[in-house]
Amino acid sequence: MPAPPPSVLGIAARSGTGKTTLLRALIPLLREAGLQLALAKHSHHALELDRPGKDSHRLRLAGAAAVLVCSGRRTALIDTRPEPWPLAASLAALAAPDIDLILVEGFKAAPIPKLELHRPALGAPPLFPHDHHIIAVACDAPLDRPCPLPLLDLNAPPAIAAFVLARLQAGALVTTP
Repeated sequence: MPAPPPSVLGIAARSGTGKTTLLRALIPLLREAGLQLALAKHSHHALELDRPGKDSHRLRLAGAAAVLVCSGRRTALIDTRPEPWPLAASLAALAAPDIDLILVEGFKAAPIPKLELHRPALGAPPLFPHDHHIIAVACDAPLDRPCPLPLLDLNAPPAIAAFVLARLQAGALVTTP
């Protein structure tokens, strides 16, 4: 019998809204609730995990499209293929029987359940009107338009954690991107 798909929650917001800040507060709260978490983070910046002179670097330069480096308690995959690694592959790599929830930072366009973070003072429009995968909006001030979704206080991580736990228990965070 195949393993059930992982529970996934994306944190979607424009740059500078505070995705990492919220996750740094949310992760310990979810861990205190007994969850085992994994995280997939999208970056627009170049990522270098291996260094010249290291075996992984030499093997990659020799032509390996991907190098998996494993030590006692850490593993890193260095994949240098020209096409972007899809989120589905990242989720599959993180899915494990002991992982209760995979949090996803970035990947705004992904078809996964997402919590939108919105700061009206930044002047950008919210994402929720154009993304039916957004399940709630966490903001730090009133929105300039009606919102049919649950509104959460961006500055109240415990309330956001409670919302995430309730959605997880209801089975509302399972997806197959």
